[in-house]
Amino acid sequence: MKKDQLIVANKKFTSRLIVGTGKYRNMSECAQAIKLSGADIVTVAVRRVNISDKKKPLLMDYIDPKKITYLPNTAGCFNSIEALRTLRLAREIGGWKLVKLEVLGDKKNLFPDMIETLKSTEILTKEGFKVMVYCNDDPLMAKRLESAGASAIMPLAAPIGSGLGILNTTNIKIIRNQTKLPLIIDAGLGQASDATISMELGCDGVLANTAIANAKKPFQMALAFKNAVISGRQSYLAGRIPKRLYGIPSSPQKGII
Repeated sequence: MKKDQLIVANKKFTSRLIVGTGKYRNMSECAQAIKLSGADIVTVAVRRVNISDKKKPLLMDYIDPKKITYLPNTAGCFNSIEALRTLRLAREIGGWKLVKLEVLGDKKNLFPDMIETLKSTEILTKEGFKVMVYCNDDPLMAKRLESAGASAIMPLAAPIGSGLGILNTTNIKIIRNQTKLPLIIDAGLGQASDATISMELGCDGVLANTAIANAKKPFQMALAFKNAVISGRQSYLAGRIPKRLYGIPSSPQKGII
């Protein structure tokens, strides 16, 4: 399993779990949860998390960017202009080119605006960004994002922060079968078993924030997600038995006494 690494934009990562840095009670709790999760990548909301004002607590003081890959994202952006400005700022601040793009359609449902998302992906890839794209679970749109040069497809399991788990396994399977890009479930997971299901569907990774940060015991949930992703990946690689309508005996049917 040590050689079974997540590869995004030619970069290799040991863990297939990506963890968000928002919604924790404080940065110390965030740092400890991330450590327990074993994550190699953390998402950073450029518009919300302090990464530049030295007069305030800096995320870098708690999570070392030399040890953990920062993935700047555009959380809170509702159009292409905002998203592009945010990621260009991230590049200026930290030189980050591997980024997560999310352009939301409205503040109630937080579904992605796929027209603005596709437009932003096309522009960012031309500017040299390696774009991991938050999107809906539409296989056709996922194909368009791939054609636009996305580095990873990140379909939602359910609305952001809802905890509903994967609502459309069929579409996730279709996207898995049609793309060679890394497929990472992003948004809507509620518990560790959701991560296992995601991995058993053939996804390359899972992103979790609210499910860990808002759990009654974030540290235990972080560890649970770590183990769930590993378990789900092992199960997928092992190859499940085919589903059958009727039962078949587990013991040999010949040579019975």
